Amino acid sequence: MRRRWPLTPRGSGALVLAIACFALAGELGTVELLYVGCLLLAVLLIGMIALRLGSRLDRAVRSLHPNVVPVGQSAHVRIDTTLRAAMPVTAARWSDRLPAAVTGESKGALDLAAARTGAGRESVVRYEATAQRRGIHSLGPFAVQISDPFGLTRRSHTGGEPTRLIAVPATIPLPAIPLSVSESGGVQQSASDRLGQGTDNLIARPYAPGDSMRRIHWRATAHRDQLMVRQEEQDSTPAATVLIDLSARRWDAAARSAPGEAEAFEAALSACVSIVLRLAHDGCVVHVCDSDGRPLCEPVPGADAAAEIEAMLVRFATLTTRRDDTLTGVASLFTGDTTGPVAVITGYLDDADAVALAPAAHHSTLPVLLSAHPQAGALDRARDAGWHTAAIGPDTDLAEVWTGLADHGNRHVVA
Repeated sequence: MRRRWPLTPRGSGALVLAIACFALAGELGTVELLYVGCLLLAVLLIGMIALRLGSRLDRAVRSLHPNVVPVGQSAHVRIDTTLRAAMPVTAARWSDRLPAAVTGESKGALDLAAARTGAGRESVVRYEATAQRRGIHSLGPFAVQISDPFGLTRRSHTGGEPTRLIAVPATIPLPAIPLSVSESGGVQQSASDRLGQGTDNLIARPYAPGDSMRRIHWRATAHRDQLMVRQEEQDSTPAATVLIDLSARRWDAAARSAPGEAEAFEAALSACVSIVLRLAHDGCVVHVCDSDGRPLCEPVPGADAAAEIEAMLVRFATLTTRRDDTLTGVASLFTGDTTGPVAVITGYLDDADAVALAPAAHHSTLPVLLSAHPQAGALDRARDAGWHTAAIGPDTDLAEVWTGLADHGNRHVVA
C-alpha cells in the first residue's frame, strides 16, 4: 500500500492545473492565473507537509481467533488501531498483508465516523482469513493510507508486528466405532493401582464359583486359609495407535520441500488427524507415531484432552517427509503384544510391503491400512493377511471409507 507518488488523482490534476496556470499566465499575461497556480501549489505543499510531519500510526494490534485452524477454515482477525493526524482526516483506507497461502478481504475503508475523537483516533477493523495451505503463515504488516481534508495528498503508514496463523491438516468428522475392553486391547488398571497402592492392599472377599482364577488374592488366601479374590471391578483404558509413514520414498518429492505442496501427502495427514480425533472421541488413548515407531507428539488421552489435541495439530502443521524408509519394520513394533486399533497410513505400497506388514495385523483388534499410492494387488494381499484396507487421495470421501472399515471393526484376525 506504500506508494512513491504522494498525490491522489485529484491532487495530480491540481498539479497539472497549476502548471497550466503558470504557462497560460506567461502566454496571456494574466496575473490572476498566476495567483491561482500559486494557490494550488500552496494547498498541495501544506497538505504534504501536514501529512509528513503531523500524522502517524501509533498502534496496530492484531488478534486471531482461533490462531490454529484446519486447512479450508477461517480465523477471525481483529486489528485495533490508533491513528494520529495534525489535520482532520476525511478518508483513510487500510490493508493487511496476507501470504499466498491465506485468503481474505484484508483491505477496506477505515470507518473514521465510528472512531473516537481526540489526540488519537481509535478504530477497529475485522475480516476473515482462510487458510488454503498447511503451514505456519505470517499475517501483516498492517498499513493505513490517509489523505488531507481536500483529498489532494496522501501518505501510507505501516505498523504492528506480524501474527502467526497456524494452518493444520483438514479434519473430517468420522463415524464412531463402538469399543469395549475386548475389542480395544485396553490396559487394565485397578482403582487401587491408580492411587499408588499395591495389590497387597486390595480388599478381598471369599471366592465364589465363577470367579476368575486370575483375581485370586494370594496373600489374603494364605492369611484366611481359604480362597480370597479381589473385590473391586477392573477399569480399562483403551489404547490405539495411528502411524503415518513419513518416508520420502513413499510420496511425491514435493512432500519433502515444504508443507502443503503434495496433495496425496496432505490427504494422508488429514486422514491421520481425523482418525486420531475419532479414536480419542471413542475413549481411546491414542499414540501417534512415524512408521519407525518414533512418537510424533504426546499421546492423546481422550476427547477432552484439548491441550494434547492442539499440540498434535500444531506439530502436524509443519510435517514433511524424511529420507529413511521404515515401513517394512512396522510389524516389529508390535511383536509379542496385542493392542487395540492400529491404523497405518502410507503412500506408495507394493506387494513386498504388504507381505512385510502382514504379521502386524495379528496383533491388533482393528488393523487398518490406508495407502495413497497402492500398486496393483498390494491392498488385496494386505487384506488377505487381515488388514482392513482402502485407497485414499485428495478426492476420497474419508468418512465413507471409515464407515466401510468400521463395519468390520469387530473382526479380530487370530495368528
